[in-house]
Amino acid sequence: MSAPKIKFDLQIKYGTEYGPEEERAVLEVLRQGAPTSGEACLQFERDLAAYCGVAHARAVSNGTAALFLSLVAVGLKRGDRILTSPITWIATAAAGVTLGAEVDFVDIDPVTYNLDPNRLEEKITPNTKAILPVHLYGQCCDMDPLLAVARRHGVAVIEDACHAIGAEYQGRKAGSFGVTGCFSFHEQKNISTLGEGGMVVTNDPAVFERVALYRSHCTRVYGRSTKYCALDEAKFPMGRRFWWQDFDDCGYNFRMTDVQGAVGVVQLRKLDALNQRRRDHAAYLSAGLRDVPGLTLPVVAPERTHVFHLYPVQIDSAEFGLTRDEFVHAMLHERGVKVGTHYTPLHCTTAFQRRGFKRGQFPVAESVAERLVTLPLNPRQSREALDYLIQSVRALRRR
Repeated sequence: MSAPKIKFDLQIKYGTEYGPEEERAVLEVLRQGAPTSGEACLQFERDLAAYCGVAHARAVSNGTAALFLSLVAVGLKRGDRILTSPITWIATAAAGVTLGAEVDFVDIDPVTYNLDPNRLEEKITPNTKAILPVHLYGQCCDMDPLLAVARRHGVAVIEDACHAIGAEYQGRKAGSFGVTGCFSFHEQKNISTLGEGGMVVTNDPAVFERVALYRSHCTRVYGRSTKYCALDEAKFPMGRRFWWQDFDDCGYNFRMTDVQGAVGVVQLRKLDALNQRRRDHAAYLSAGLRDVPGLTLPVVAPERTHVFHLYPVQIDSAEFGLTRDEFVHAMLHERGVKVGTHYTPLHCTTAFQRRGFKRGQFPVAESVAERLVTLPLNPRQSREALDYLIQSVRALRRR
């Protein structure tokens, strides 16, 4: 493989891979008129619920919608409070903010970069409604102590598993621990439904019904079956021969299309193999970079199965010879490799500075973020591309 092709492979940092199976699934749904939330979506929901070991799943338009609907389903209202990690994509916190809730953050574990459960209880207040642990980079949070705190205080746990489909904690799948688990099928995720998509999973039938209702305008249809609305034959009104519809509340349109659902069915069948490739690539990178001074490589915590949505590395500028930003610039302009910086701590962003947060409040998150980069990792990478990536990192050390 030539160097330009290797560089091209490493420009495409994340995401899944599609094949002829997905093409056939798309064409089949097109021949059916490409419905919304039809049989393909229902099959995807059944398959993912079974995969996660839960009773219910509902497909939605994206991971943000999954988080939003989960908070709606647990009854979050204006003035309630949610807790989450400062190191995450803004959607985790914004889902609560857009519903009028207050948001606070819990500093992170410096090894896993996940929310530190030892810092959680001190943040609980009487109006705390939900905790949103983020299974960052594909590794589950330490769920046992986190769930113990939530139970003591009667607080709902909503798992942000958008990075972690297929990840496990003590043999259980991510998304199966909380009141709900939320997944994203964005183009960068471990599996994708044509660029966007999401899912809410739950064991609670009442939560599932609320998610299902608010996903589709809170519509109930009486007197006939329907693709994506709630059905209640018991309320079929006297004197109506056919069907009618009613609305429990003013909801939203967060439905998934059947084209996406069909692709999701195929992608889910491939998930374990795709995740194993990610683990294999991560192990290869770790072996090739283990002896490089100034690098802190990812750690897989005990009793966890990491699915390496991202491959995070900390750069110690004194030891490595470059700051994080210098490293990112040199990798791109000298080696042709795009390196990510995931994420800016949310309390340092304009959105949350305007809400009263200040730098210095979550020192572990800030310290890690100043040094953290994510190296390209996806199931499509060749061994030659991985070798080039390792050589590039090593070549930049104390030049």
